[in-house]
Amino acid sequence: MSDTLIAPEVEAAPSTPDVKRLFIKTYGCQMNVYDSERMADVLRPLGYAPTETAEGADFVILNTCHIREKAAEKVYSELGKLKQMREEKTARGEGRMTIAVAGCVAQAEGEEIMRRQPAVDLVVGPQAYHQLPELLTRTARARGERIGADFAAEAKFDSLPAARGVDGPTAFLTVQEGCDKFCSFCVVPYTRGAEWSRPVADVLAEARNLADQGVREVTLLGQNVNAYDGAGPDGVWSLARLARALAEIVGLDRIRYTTSHPNDMSEDLIAAHAEVEALMPYLHLPVQSGSDRILRLMNRKHGRAKYIDLIGRIRQARPDMAISGDFIVGFPGETDRDFEDTMELVRQVNYASAFSFMYSPRPGTPAATMGTQVPADVSLARLHALQALLLEQQAAFNTTQTGRTLDVLFEKKGRHDAQAIGRSPYLQSVHVEDADHLIGRIVPVKIEHGQQNSLKGRLLGA
Repeated sequence: MSDTLIAPEVEAAPSTPDVKRLFIKTYGCQMNVYDSERMADVLRPLGYAPTETAEGADFVILNTCHIREKAAEKVYSELGKLKQMREEKTARGEGRMTIAVAGCVAQAEGEEIMRRQPAVDLVVGPQAYHQLPELLTRTARARGERIGADFAAEAKFDSLPAARGVDGPTAFLTVQEGCDKFCSFCVVPYTRGAEWSRPVADVLAEARNLADQGVREVTLLGQNVNAYDGAGPDGVWSLARLARALAEIVGLDRIRYTTSHPNDMSEDLIAAHAEVEALMPYLHLPVQSGSDRILRLMNRKHGRAKYIDLIGRIRQARPDMAISGDFIVGFPGETDRDFEDTMELVRQVNYASAFSFMYSPRPGTPAATMGTQVPADVSLARLHALQALLLEQQAAFNTTQTGRTLDVLFEKKGRHDAQAIGRSPYLQSVHVEDADHLIGRIVPVKIEHGQQNSLKGRLLGA
């Protein structure tokens, strides 16, 4: 998962005395974006409405990511700014800003957060944000609460409001949380807990609610989403069976899912990609390394041959499948030969897009104590070489779309007058002029040009 900062799009709250302004800053993965949206849902009955900036907000939540070291440090930097902002707000006589840290950094470093930054009023882990209303009440009496040290995912989802606030024709939908894989570099099992799947009925009910609000595309989320094994009306359902049921919901035309593990890519899920039209031909399937030796050190529990064979079977079922992946370079003990194995795997798979990172040691993980750490300059050189190859493949994939007609789901207005931006079936951003009246609709678009990061198209007949 990427440690890119993601700021959810929200409508600014009107500045009236009756409205309490809520600002949520979201770091990390798509699941954190979903969690931030649900935090806003939980707080809405208390009179909180989203605002676009922290300036003047009554309640600020940093929803954090612990995957990479820099992501955690960004939180402390942001907290320093918020402390000063709060002091200025109080000096103006505008009331006191409440500051909270949520998410995986909160789960892993709760006591450290309170120690390093006394301005923080409360800390809440990713399985306990449904308790925010109660926690706010307690914090008003005494600062310094920390909750969320357990992983009661079921209690969280049972407590969330049935109705969701949505903005646009796409939405995230968490169906699975936690991880049992224990990759040696990863903190997720320690911050999100063991794998747990939401019941089928709950997922379908939330999806129907989204469709009723105009959502045309859902992305199913989970740390290992293809390990989904939710309780259904007639036994345990797999992700493939869930996808088939979601495809029957009127108005829900597109289904995606992320993030997957190669060991959970089952035959029925591969078959679903060939048979379920709503299941989009884009698959994020991280491998992390192309070296069998490094994969063993990472405790990935699969080798390069298994991964490459799996990609072949997926493409046999769905020949136009676009593959995305994750890569870590500079893992402890990685040699030039190991890195070349990764480059060779990338050449063989030919990715449509990918995320790549330098290894970052996370406290408490086995890899952090491995003896042979790769020098930073060596890791950086490898990262640049890998990213150059991945960007070349991404640009080539986008170029191959030139001249094709693709169904585009228009999501929002573009920068230019009447321009709209949508997504292709392969998750590419598509820019089209004179199309802003089509937002929320799926429309055939003639692709005129494939660029590095997006496509440019025109409406048929234009």
